[in-house]
Parts: sequence; structure tokens; C-alpha cells
Amino acid sequence: MLQLQTIRENRDFVIERLKVKNFNAASLVDEIIALDNKRRSTQKELDDILAQSNIIAKEIGILFKQGKLDDANTAKEESGKLKASAKALEPVLNETIETLNNRLVELPNLPHSSVPHGKSAEDNEIIHEEGVFPALSPEALPHWELASKYQIIDFELGNKVTGAGFPFYRGQGARLQRALINFFLDQAIESGYLEYQPPLLVNSASGYGTGQLPDKEGQMYFAPEDNLYLIPTAEVPITNIYRDVILKEAELPVQNVAYSNCFRREAGSYGKDVRGLNRLHQFDKVEIVQIQHPDRSYQSLEEMKNHVASLLRKLELPFRILRLCGGDMSFTSALTYDFEVYSAAQKMWLEVSSVSNFEDFQANRMKLRFKDKEGKTRLAHTLNGSALALPRIVAALLENNQTDQGIKIPEALLPYTRFNYIG
Repeated sequence: MLQLQTIRENRDFVIERLKVKNFNAASLVDEIIALDNKRRSTQKELDDILAQSNIIAKEIGILFKQGKLDDANTAKEESGKLKASAKALEPVLNETIETLNNRLVELPNLPHSSVPHGKSAEDNEIIHEEGVFPALSPEALPHWELASKYQIIDFELGNKVTGAGFPFYRGQGARLQRALINFFLDQAIESGYLEYQPPLLVNSASGYGTGQLPDKEGQMYFAPEDNLYLIPTAEVPITNIYRDVILKEAELPVQNVAYSNCFRREAGSYGKDVRGLNRLHQFDKVEIVQIQHPDRSYQSLEEMKNHVASLLRKLELPFRILRLCGGDMSFTSALTYDFEVYSAAQKMWLEVSSVSNFEDFQANRMKLRFKDKEGKTRLAHTLNGSALALPRIVAALLENNQTDQGIKIPEALLPYTRFNYIG
């Protein structure tokens, strides 16, 4: 959530920056400023009435002690009128605050100055590409056919037991999943991240804190009887550890990593790009999260970007990094890098990671703060990234490494799989 002070003091700048996200903010920004003006004037009026009421209350006691009953009773009547006025103002103030907060959460985060203009993924900027595309035979199979051939992923069984988008992993497929999860966790721990195993359901306050609610409510699975949401990513519970927390500057950066199942409804996803593992409703992901000092958050973003790149190099996958344009960015992000791996049998790029800096947007929602060296309380910056999401990594590994002997396992995973080939 943008800070009110930022909106009030930089109206035109906020409106212009949000145009990069193709968001016309002018009327909403003006409504927010008007509501804040009303909140301030109502609060001042209420404070003045309460202050006057307190003064009269003290005078009443003195008048009674002095035996000035008529004056005391007159003062009591005046006090009663003031209390009635205050009581009438309280719901007006509360309603104004509620409406103001509801409007504030409708404003997206401001994009960083480096974010390119654009309307869709076609306008994203490729900033890095590396790796060699594998030369596959004409008989090369896409991963869903390889999964069936080697009996390592069962999409039909998942459809029977749950529905489309919930596959079963079996045998070497299950072991490959477990190997990737442990590999990603170990790499993060070696880089200084503290491992957590978070709950898979969160309350609405947590969804609100990281910005999934109300923006992405339709994409989240919801248990109405308990008023709980299945997490779309471990970002939500891990970042919310620090909701309503004041850290010390010396504790920054906080670096956490977590593996979790992730759940996304992905309503309206159809076509060839969602076949097999390309888009699932339940999937595994290792997430890295940082809480950082505002002066160092973009340095941390580069470090997180380099961490994800190192994982893909060790998996021997060709990949590219994109700086997302304004039209393809999330509601909450200030700057996002996407990582895509090349899937040779499908002849297409598959997104496997997003690494983002949210600056103080999430922190303002969560009241996540730190005390600096001068003792001043400030909002922290939050960052997160997939390191990595498994389904499309598995798809690319299966397709790119298919040989006559079976599917070759990258050297970095051999200590985890303890087999060289699938097949």
C-alpha cells in the first residue's frame, strides 16, 4: 500500500508513474486526498470537542465545590451537548477511515524508474540469455509423453482423484521432485538463508499483508467455514512472520527460505501452453524472502537474481532473464525479473521464477518496520523470488535431457537422486 504522505505530496508523480502500469490513477488519487482531508478535518473537530468537554468537566467539579449549582448545571448541559456532538462524529470518522483504506488498497505499487513501458509479456525486456539449446532428434517427445513413457508422472490419475492440474508423481518422478526441493533448499541455506516450513493455510490478514487480497482473491482457494486461504506461494506466510513487528537495523537483512506446496486456481487457463506441467493448480516451489534496509534493497534484488541464475547454471538449463514491463508486472511489485528456461521439445520458453522488490508497499500494509541507528522507526523493504518453481523446471529437464539411454540427470542433482538416468 502506498503511503498517504507520498500520495499527498507527490500527486502528479504518482499518477504519471502508475501510467507505466497502464493504470489511470487520477480520479482515485484525488478521491483518496479528498477522503484524507475529510478524515483530518473530522478528527480535528472531534479532538477539539473532546478537549473542550474535558475542560468543562473539570470546571463542573470546581463549581459544585464553590456551591455555584446553577452554573454547574448549565455547564453539565453544555457538556452533554458536546458529548452528543462527539458521539455523532465518531461514526462519520470511522466510515471515512474505512472508505479511505478501501480506496488506498486499490492503488498498485509505483514501478521503479527502470521499468519499461508496455502492455503485455511481448513488451518485456530481455536483459540476459545464456546456455546452449540441446540438439534433439526429430523423434524427441514433449515432457507429458516422456512422463507417460517412463511412468513417472500420472496426469490421468490426478484428474481422477482431484481434477485437472493435480498430477501424481511416482517412482523416479517423485524422487526427482524431492531431489530438486532439497537441492534448492541446500543452495539457499549455503547462501545464508534460514529455512522455515510454513503452514499451507493463512488468514485474510496475511493475504492482505502481502497484497494477494483483495487483488488476487479469485485465484486463491478458500475454505469459507474456517475463513482461511490455501497459500499461492510461501511468500505469504514467510513475509507475514514480520507483520506488526519492529526489527532492529542490525537484524537486517532478514533472509528466509521455505519449501511449500502452492495452490492457484488459474481460472481461464486453456490451450497448448498449459499442457502437462506447464500450468498446474497445485505445485511445489522453494521461495526466498528478504526483509532489507531501504538503502540496500536493490543490491539485495541483484543478489537474489544472481542466486536464481546460479541454480539454472548448475542444472545446465539454457535460460534468459527478463525485466518485466509495466503492463506485465504484479500489483505489488516495484521491479520484477522473470527467469525463463528453454524447453527444447516444445520449442518454447517457460517461466520458472519471478524475483521482485516490493520496496515498502507490503511493509506499509503489514506495519513491518525497523529502528534505524538514530532510533527512528521506518518501513522496511520486502523482496522475494522463486528459487525455484518445480513444474516447468522438471518439464525442461525431461525434454532437454532425453537420450537413447533415458533421461540424463544433471551432475548437480546426482547426490540427491542417486541415479544417473530416468528409464
